Parts: sequence; C-alpha cells; structure tokens
Amino acid sequence: MPLLDAVLNVFVLMNGFWESPWLLLIFAFGAAYLGAKVVEIIPFTRRIIERREAERG
Repeated sequence: MPLLDAVLNVFVLMNGFWESPWLLLIFAFGAAYLGAKVVEIIPFTRRIIERREAERG
C-alpha cells in the first residue's frame, strides 16, 4: 500500500498544478523543451537499432 499512497499523493499535487495558469504554462514550456530534446535523440537511437538489425542479418 505504500506505492498506492505515493501515487495518490502525486495526483493530489498535480491537481494543484492545474489550478494555476502560471504553473501550467511553466509545465507546458518544460514539456516542449524536453520534447525538442527527444526529437534530437530519436535519429541516434534509430541508427543504433538499424546497426543491430544489420548485424543479425
């Protein structure tokens, strides 16, 4: 049950974030930044997967 308590606590904290437009904007900008970083990483991971598949034949 400690895991359930932690999950419920996170939901309560996130509910507080959604009530404030400023915190929601900060969260949105942070998510956009991380999304841009993930896009830069994806081609690199695709090359790794292609190399592994090429080695397997």
